[in-house]
Amino acid sequence: MHIVIMGCGRVGSALAQALEEQGHTIAVVDRDPTAFRRLGSSFGGRRVTGIGFDQDTLREAGIEDAGAFAAVSSGDNSNIIAARVAREMFGIENVAARIYDPRRAEVYQRLGIPTVATVRWTADQMLRRLLPSGAEPLWRDPTGGVQLAEVHTSAAWVGHRISRLQDETGVRVAFLTRLGEAILPSSQTVLQEGDLVHVMMRTDEIDRVEAAFAKGPGEEGGR
Repeated sequence: MHIVIMGCGRVGSALAQALEEQGHTIAVVDRDPTAFRRLGSSFGGRRVTGIGFDQDTLREAGIEDAGAFAAVSSGDNSNIIAARVAREMFGIENVAARIYDPRRAEVYQRLGIPTVATVRWTADQMLRRLLPSGAEPLWRDPTGGVQLAEVHTSAAWVGHRISRLQDETGVRVAFLTRLGEAILPSSQTVLQEGDLVHVMMRTDEIDRVEAAFAKGPGEEGGR
């Protein structure tokens, strides 16, 4: 897909290079043209000089054809404004904003903008938010037969209980990350928008579990 990144600092440039290596087309926006030096001579994407929340600048970067947008400049306010413009004005679904102040991150999360607290998270986590698919292994037992993984969950599961998710997918939900904090759910816990679901499962069932989580409850792909 085409991905627009606002901010060409260390995180933005690393993110752009990693995404390009995965075969995506990239446009990087920064108000300082000298910042693009961090991308290196091999970078084949667009370099757009301008303000990242300006609509004309975003159009020049190809936002109208983009599937994801990352705001990783050095300013919290600029990042959240740009993220909201990308989502609300251009309808980009996969949006992430880098936030330095963790106390403000929860507020922005409630506005529907996934945030990444800079102190605790890095470009790898930004990749996970921009390309939410499949399972991301977090731990494996010594035999490799069982693993803990964060599994991308379809929005169709929002509003349903953890017990139903477990029954239909055959996994055990170990914990949720909600608004930046880990919680231990009960069978009555209801999934909310933005929840990250971490499950224990057999390694040989990854493909089936990914498919079941990607579909809605009661749809083909569960147990």
